[in-house]
Amino acid sequence: MPNQSLNRDEYIEQAYFFRVCRERVEENTPAQEALAGLREEVLATTRLPMVIDFLLGELNLHGRMGDGMASLSHYFTPFQAFVVQRAEDEDSRFDMRIALQILEHEAEYRAGEAPTPQALFVYQFECIARNRLGYDAGMSAIAADSFFDDDWRDWILKIRRELGTVDFADLIYLRSEHRVNEVRFRTGNEGYRPSFPVLFGVQEGRIAKANRGKDPLYMFAALQRHLGYPRVPRPKPRRTRPLFDPHVELRFQRLEAKLSMLEADVKGDFDLSEFYVKNGGEREGEQESG
Repeated sequence: MPNQSLNRDEYIEQAYFFRVCRERVEENTPAQEALAGLREEVLATTRLPMVIDFLLGELNLHGRMGDGMASLSHYFTPFQAFVVQRAEDEDSRFDMRIALQILEHEAEYRAGEAPTPQALFVYQFECIARNRLGYDAGMSAIAADSFFDDDWRDWILKIRRELGTVDFADLIYLRSEHRVNEVRFRTGNEGYRPSFPVLFGVQEGRIAKANRGKDPLYMFAALQRHLGYPRVPRPKPRRTRPLFDPHVELRFQRLEAKLSMLEADVKGDFDLSEFYVKNGGEREGEQESG
């Protein structure tokens, strides 16, 4: 595959890159300005400064970063490029801030002590499922990652066609060591080995079996609790209540009105005529109705 696993320093700097990009997006900093600043901040002994130069050129020419990431297949994985491309799609409701946070967490996991294909696959799959990024293109992007060997790649592309018709927990259970142990115990054949590669361990198989027929999100949460799988970022819920208590809000409004009058008085623009009252109880300048 064109993309090869990078060394730990690259993933540490990638995580920093995605985190700072997200923070500056939240501050409404233009993307070109954010990348130009990051060019000087990241570790110069990594390849990331040259990558940022290329992405900055893509932004200036085409206004998109995801396509540039896809061109750098030796540095970014197809999944990373896919996530950013989906966030940049005009018709997509996928938030760029969540996209960058997803890639930040993924880079942090890859920079850890012992990342596993089991945890990385489940993390990427949950990202696609939670954010409705599209299983067909998403699973193809996951399968193209060189972190997964041929056995993993064949299985990912196979289940891509089965999603929606087969319970996802079943797909994991059937490829687990736990299922192999159960068959051995049931048949009394200690030498039983399946004809297909076993991709998941005993614990993953037990958790998957316990969640058959349930929402896959419960299984993802259990894998995170018991096996330390990376957690998928979730969008913050929209505020449904006012920032302040209504009484406090009213006091703020009154203070703002008083400050406006004081500022007008200092400038000499304060007009008292709007507060004059006629004999009929109406302010001067108001028109009688009727």
